[in-house]
Amino acid sequence: MRFKLIIVFVEDEKTDLILKTARAHGATGATIIANARGEGLKREKTFFGMSLESQRDVLLFLVEEHLTRHILEAIARAGEFDERPGTGIALQVDVEDAVGITHQVETLTRIVEEEL
Repeated sequence: MRFKLIIVFVEDEKTDLILKTARAHGATGATIIANARGEGLKREKTFFGMSLESQRDVLLFLVEEHLTRHILEAIARAGEFDERPGTGIALQVDVEDAVGITHQVETLTRIVEEEL
């Protein structure tokens, strides 16, 4: 079984929506890194040196490769990433190897067989 890592940078108020969407489309869990900060093309305004931008969360999903594109597209739709600039970014990277997930392989095998 091969895996990909979906990495999502999202406004913190959309974190729960993204988590629910990913699970509904086959993700079996996530790691959340809260209160990340980033900059886009234009630097956000400040007020007396304090940033006015909202906080971001980083969500990490280790996903079986056959489910990845479907989950990635669902996340983009739910988060309105293409409709509203600055709301979030999602990407996927190949995972060469992973350990500590053997307890999930049986569940993932069933999910992938149903999808294919």
